[in-house]
Amino acid sequence: QVQLVESGGGLVQPGGSLRLSCAASGSIDIYLMAWYRHAPGKQRESVATHNRDGSTWYLDSVKGRFTISRDNAKNLVYLQMNSLKFEDAAVYYCSAYSLQLHTYYWGQGTQVTVSS
Repeated sequence: QVQLVESGGGLVQPGGSLRLSCAASGSIDIYLMAWYRHAPGKQRESVATHNRDGSTWYLDSVKGRFTISRDNAKNLVYLQMNSLKFEDAAVYYCSAYSLQLHTYYWGQGTQVTVSS
């Protein structure tokens, strides 16, 4: 089991940038790491994933603006968010998926607010 703690959220103006961090309690080598977001009145959606082999996936609406990365040595996952838009505002969650156990682990979330 792994525990995840997100940080880095906050208030930013449209066009601004934020970098979210996710600190894991243990090794993340074996997990598919991902960032999700949940905005009021909307379904939770996957924003970006980072597989063990280094492959990544992005939600169409964030392609070219967001970058997911991981540092396995430090058990950290990042989400660099640039050119933020109003519609990016949400609670962002870090997740780790175990392919062996077919289990998701979640952080508590960090709020991202985009406002002028």
